[in-house]
Amino acid sequence: MSIGASKVFDNKQVVMTLDHDVQNKSEANLKKYENIEKFAKMQGVDFHPAGRGIGHQIMVEEGYAWPGTLTVASDSHSNMYGGVSCLGTPIVRTDAASIWATGQTWWQIPPVAKVELRGVLPKGVTGKDVIVSLCGLFNNDEVLNHAIEFVGSKETMSSIPVDDRLAIANMTTEWGALSGLFPIDSVLINWLRQKAIEFGSRPPTTTQTSDPVPHPRMSLKRIEDFLSDPSNQIAADPNATYTKHLALDLSTLCPYVAGPNSVKVATPVAELEKKAIKINKAYLVSCTNSRASDIAAAADVFRAKSTNPSAPIPSDVPKIAEGVEFYIAPASTLEQAIAEKRGDWQTLLHAGAKPLPAGCGPCIGLGTGLLEDGEVGISATNRNFKGRMGSRDAFAYLASPEVVAASAISGIISGPGKYTPPAASTEIVRSISSSSSAESAVPVAAESASTTAILPGFPERISGEVVFCDADNINTDGIYPGKYTYQDNITPTVMAQVCMENYDTDFPTISKPGDILVSGFNFGCGSSREQAATAILARQIPMVVAGSFGNIFSRNSVNNALLTVEVPRLVERLREEFKEKRATRRTGWWFEWDIARSRVTVREGPEGATEWSQSVGELGSNVQEIIVRGGLEGWVKAKLGEEAKSV
Repeated sequence: MSIGASKVFDNKQVVMTLDHDVQNKSEANLKKYENIEKFAKMQGVDFHPAGRGIGHQIMVEEGYAWPGTLTVASDSHSNMYGGVSCLGTPIVRTDAASIWATGQTWWQIPPVAKVELRGVLPKGVTGKDVIVSLCGLFNNDEVLNHAIEFVGSKETMSSIPVDDRLAIANMTTEWGALSGLFPIDSVLINWLRQKAIEFGSRPPTTTQTSDPVPHPRMSLKRIEDFLSDPSNQIAADPNATYTKHLALDLSTLCPYVAGPNSVKVATPVAELEKKAIKINKAYLVSCTNSRASDIAAAADVFRAKSTNPSAPIPSDVPKIAEGVEFYIAPASTLEQAIAEKRGDWQTLLHAGAKPLPAGCGPCIGLGTGLLEDGEVGISATNRNFKGRMGSRDAFAYLASPEVVAASAISGIISGPGKYTPPAASTEIVRSISSSSSAESAVPVAAESASTTAILPGFPERISGEVVFCDADNINTDGIYPGKYTYQDNITPTVMAQVCMENYDTDFPTISKPGDILVSGFNFGCGSSREQAATAILARQIPMVVAGSFGNIFSRNSVNNALLTVEVPRLVERLREEFKEKRATRRTGWWFEWDIARSRVTVREGPEGATEWSQSVGELGSNVQEIIVRGGLEGWVKAKLGEEAKSV
């Protein structure tokens, strides 16, 4: 991507990490990595090479993502930084390039949801179980496109270690949220101090210098300076209002498993044990749950079955079940070093685990160990969409490192046996309420005779026949499979052919150029890949209509000049009319968006005997300008050109 800038606006604002496709040793991929490293060195940007670790983990352990600050990254799991009270939220590659060039980006202020955690975590229940249960228990888009503030008593928060908070915040993405923020408290401060002791005096891990100097970002001095500044004691105003208030009693939780192939289906592991679901592969990988503490938890499950469980590396740890492959990859080389020092890494290798480099691999469907047709996998990762970890005909489950380890030993989905149900009822205690301001989260345009100014080159109206993809939560892996995402030589023609492949392989033969793609609710949830928008454009489909959108897809659409509009009524009418469910169907209905009047019109049926219309939100001149320029890349180029002329 070239946007016309000769240098990074602020090289201290940018960090570059190579973590995707790190197993790819092809000449083309290595050359790409080499060019990125050269660019970072030329611009004076901190750079972390392939194999060093996953970017989110590096951002936390290197002290880039710091409490009370805002950090963004071009990956959907940037929410993870909320685990250390750093407001983290995803951007996309075009946004990143814009920030490099200008130091700025654009935002829409989201509604805020308070998630109140009560009670304390029982023994044997982890942060992964918390977020898996939240995704399963509140699975009707309660927090879709919200910023989440996690709150709780001191006793409650003291039962959630920072590594567990990182896992919870990481997977608020799967819950549909834009961010998940934990408080600055004694648990976090003590964790920072411990990390400063562990990492603070080591040499920096960037390629800019190899001199052994004190680490400037993760140091005890920085922590004490932070604590001594009253402005850093960030907390919500006592009178703050929230769009929604959700509550969950942690003491009522047990170990949970999500799936298959959905994070919105959560089942207590004890119930799945009764079904004796055989597995083929187990994974302890990804930015969610492969820190040293997670590796230790998995190793302890193996040690518990040896005759000498207190030994760092027992000689008689059980082997992986026959027919099962168990893959492990650390979140970073620093986390692996800690695990090796404790003997945890070696214990898993001794049991037969297969090591992978620190980076993103099976979790994003790349490299060694992918699921094949008909296989069942259980993973400590964050996402189990159909086809994401390999074959679209495989079955993927998500669970904690302990459950993954126990399943690898037994060969079926099973728990480690640490959890003891409380003597009282184990019924989940949860609640949800909405404030009086909740309606403002989804504004409805009022009837108006006024018109929106249309910029030169922007269409006043756009219309086409409706092709209906009848499903909610169609994710970016469904729209554009991950296995194509990092192939730089994919042409628009090929992108058009594989568009919606993991959702419906018949989509390319049913849809036509000029169609209006209509789908259900939360369309485009999942990863930050821009190809989810550009593949639709490659099919010459100019607009997507849905009941609601995942925010990252909406952002990608604006940045790449794909029009989107939310019309829940249309989705409801289509489902009323077409009761026989199909993945994709031509409807014969006609849709038109009168952008100048902020109004949509639907003609139902080939003859258009029934026609109705409604107002929608105004498409402002700022968004029009980006789309007229062909997307954010063209907009930034134009702005830089204007600035150069004015100098």
